[in-house]
Amino acid sequence: MTQTFDFENILNKVEHNSEPPLHLWNPQLCGDIDISIDTQGVWRHCGETFKRTEIPQLFSKILCREGGDYYLKTPVEKWRIKVADVPFYFIHIEQRETDQGQSLCFVSLNEDVIELSELNPLRVSVDSNTGEPSPYIHVRDGMEGKLSRNLYYQLIDMAINDEQAQQLYLESQGQRFLLGSY
Repeated sequence: MTQTFDFENILNKVEHNSEPPLHLWNPQLCGDIDISIDTQGVWRHCGETFKRTEIPQLFSKILCREGGDYYLKTPVEKWRIKVADVPFYFIHIEQRETDQGQSLCFVSLNEDVIELSELNPLRVSVDSNTGEPSPYIHVRDGMEGKLSRNLYYQLIDMAINDEQAQQLYLESQGQRFLLGSY
């Protein structure tokens, strides 16, 4: 199933919706709740996928990480949830021209928009057994998002090849980000 995006509409929503001040909220842990996020960013409650996409979109805004655990946090409640790998899964990319040059913006399954930058760098983890690369981008507060395999291949197609260093890299916001070595 291919999902289409109205990037300008998504970007407009992001720019007009401020993030909740999770760092100011310090509620006591209420316990564990049967909500999980699988390796492809699909949110589930009691094993069932949320039918309304607005719920995971809202929950992703109040999601935080403390230590190695993930929580849904409000000013008065904090519930621990299960995350299989990382909580965000990016499936779309947009290239924009800015004052600093090209900017690469990633859109998650829940319409979170992250711009590849010094604050939100890219890292590629390579499985030691299979050699398979898994690209991740920093989202916020120690949380990352995984880039879909299709998105990774798109990045390889747009990567700059430094033959002397035998590396592929991306440029965004005037910064270089290593995509891989060969």
